Amino acid sequence: MEFSAFFLLLLSVLSVNAQQTYINNKQLDCYNYKENTSFNNGFFCSSSSSSSPSCLSYLTFRSQPPYDSAAEIGYLLNAQPNSIARINNITDVDKIPVNTRIIVPVNCSCSDTGFYQHNSSYTLKYDTETYFIVANDTYQGLTTCQSLMNHNPYNDRKLTVGMGLSVPLRCACPSTNQTADGFKFLLTYLITWGESVASIAQTFGVDEQTLYDANELDSDDNIYPFTTFLVPLKNEPTKITDNATPPSPSPPPPSSNLPGGDGKSKSSKKWVFVGIGVGLVLLGLCAIVIWYVCTRRSKRKKAIPVARKFVDSAEYVAVLENKKQTHSGDDSVPSGGVRHFIDSLSVYTFEELEKATGYFAEDKRIKGSVFHGVINGDNAAIKRMRGDVSSEINILKQINHCSVIRLSGFCVNEGNTYLVYEFAENGSLSDWLHATKSESSCLEWKERVQIAYDVADGLNYLHNYTNPPYIHKDLKSSNILLTANFRAKIANFGLARTLDNQQGNLHLTRHVVGTQGYMAPEYIENGVVTPKLDVFAFGVVMLELLSGKEAANDAKTGDVLLCASIKQVLEGDNVREELRGFIDASLKREYPLDLAFSMAQLAMNCVDKDLNSRPTMADVFMSLSKILSSSLDWDPSDELGHSRSLGSGR
Repeated sequence: MEFSAFFLLLLSVLSVNAQQTYINNKQLDCYNYKENTSFNNGFFCSSSSSSSPSCLSYLTFRSQPPYDSAAEIGYLLNAQPNSIARINNITDVDKIPVNTRIIVPVNCSCSDTGFYQHNSSYTLKYDTETYFIVANDTYQGLTTCQSLMNHNPYNDRKLTVGMGLSVPLRCACPSTNQTADGFKFLLTYLITWGESVASIAQTFGVDEQTLYDANELDSDDNIYPFTTFLVPLKNEPTKITDNATPPSPSPPPPSSNLPGGDGKSKSSKKWVFVGIGVGLVLLGLCAIVIWYVCTRRSKRKKAIPVARKFVDSAEYVAVLENKKQTHSGDDSVPSGGVRHFIDSLSVYTFEELEKATGYFAEDKRIKGSVFHGVINGDNAAIKRMRGDVSSEINILKQINHCSVIRLSGFCVNEGNTYLVYEFAENGSLSDWLHATKSESSCLEWKERVQIAYDVADGLNYLHNYTNPPYIHKDLKSSNILLTANFRAKIANFGLARTLDNQQGNLHLTRHVVGTQGYMAPEYIENGVVTPKLDVFAFGVVMLELLSGKEAANDAKTGDVLLCASIKQVLEGDNVREELRGFIDASLKREYPLDLAFSMAQLAMNCVDKDLNSRPTMADVFMSLSKILSSSLDWDPSDELGHSRSLGSGR
């Protein structure tokens, strides 16, 4: 009752002044998060008009490998590397000394849950990762395990490598009072060992009392490592010049600061409680890691019972390795890798898959040879395939990214291979864009930009962050799947191939296979395979998202390919009206025309006939990051009002 009364009083204060409550050390207690949800989900944003719904904000992050360059930190925090480089006076790609404090500009918005946040994403890379580790180790306290639990559908005990997490990062916008006092920005500062309110105030040149007020602290309150602390700023922050290694903890305060003392220095020194903070973090971390590893091992032992009859994976390996020796096509299997990737997959019996799909019942058919199944309570897509599927298995086992469909297991039965994938509830992008449309099935503008961003993220990962790099070769809207919350995942890697660095990312093939409307000219004419092949196909997908039209229409209609039509729109007269006519009518003009124009220009550049004139996927991804950020801040009512004002002025 006392806590509830305190919480209600706190909310009433927040709604008036929009000051923020310091998180204290509650974020370490992951499994009692319900009691402390209000403190751990983020900084409160008032629903009153006096509070900004979004703003430019700043985070701090301490460089740690592999996040030790502006590009890598930007990738982790969903921020622009060039902005990080500019404000910290560094380059985009050069390595940053370990533990250097980096300032990261981000867009901060008020979420539907009533808390400010900046959204990022993270793909789990290790079996031992938990929400606690991701929050406090990877993100250094910029998010909390409680917030991760609330924003993701996965149970903490069921996290697996390759799973994509939504990561809400803690940020805030100035309150009405702070704005009146001249403060334009709030910086989210990560506290580390040995720091005090006084040292933070000195670093940023602000008054200590300003920091106490901004975080609703008294001079005798404690601050802790792995927690965030708001710093109000009147001007954009600049590079933090004192370097890198944090100071050693100071000795305990003199007796004058203890009960019964004179308290003269109490307001000037507020040291991080190193013993308490470090002890809680290390004990909690060790306990969770030990528990998690043990339970994971026990689960693995239970995954395939000793008495269970299943297809012998060693037998399948022998078959694949035999094929590998005689296979001479474009998609040859890398030597030495077959046994590893097969052994690491789940092996299912055919009886299990029959049970999961109701004996492959017609009402379980998703499309073609793909069926919906439920295995151990989890939804799955089960694809029946004939022939050698080793190339696709090998590629998907080496790829872990939230924008690439995840392969979880396989089964071999009577010459067929059954691949078991994660389930995408909303089917393919093609179905949403080209099937019979209704008002309820129309993708909104922000959803379309988010889908384009996700696909670009996945392709950028394939081209630049896998070893070896991959080219998808068959990107199209029917090979892009949508999850329950309309996040996109690239699927169907049957034609994918690795990049041979010795050939300078250039490969020639006599075996040209693909879908009309998506294939680049140099591939059709000369069999040239480079990463720009995927860039071209992605440009066509962007045009589909913009127009709702198919990549290639029936030749009888006389329509040109979609990739050719955009040039007529953007390089003709009266571009604005031409673009309005090109954009999907089902959007009902509820989109920002300027951003649609930027996206159309980007798509046109991607489908340039000259492959050397096309941007790289890294460039495309960066451009879409900006378009997505602006789209998320866009209010549909602004466009409606703008349209009405234009109409009344004619």
